[in-house]
Amino acid sequence: MSVKQQGTRGATHVPWDEEVAQSCIREHLDREGPLLPILHALQAEFGYIDEAAEPLIADALNITRAEVHGVVTFYHDFRREPAGRHVLKLCRAEACQAAGGDPLAAHAQARLGLALGKTAIDGSVSLEPVYCLGLCATAPSAMLDGRVVGRLDRERLDALLAEMQR
Repeated sequence: MSVKQQGTRGATHVPWDEEVAQSCIREHLDREGPLLPILHALQAEFGYIDEAAEPLIADALNITRAEVHGVVTFYHDFRREPAGRHVLKLCRAEACQAAGGDPLAAHAQARLGLALGKTAIDGSVSLEPVYCLGLCATAPSAMLDGRVVGRLDRERLDALLAEMQR
């Protein structure tokens, strides 16, 4: 097995390894509807879903690679590359936009020097758009490392950005 590396929010992930991926796939083959559990297991192991996993999964489940690819790309929580140590998701849905989300997104991008959907070169942070966190009544909203934050304003956003730098 490979040596684990520090990943998102303190989680450890192994570098991509086909043998480890095959093991993850085999562990979930007996489940009903195994595709999503397999994808979640691979992401938990590696921190992302490597493209090389798609044909392995397709072969194991006797489905097309296109079907696997469609599921991976449909669900935006599946990653194609490792995330930063911190992940800041900003809601870009209509309610959050109407409540002032656009200027907050611009502020975060300027402060981090990142466009939405990008990860810092040093791997410190990923800034991601998300299309609804379910906090429409407390818009605008964000999620930092899995923790949701409603009633986001510039002051709260700056506090989140400072928290990531600690």
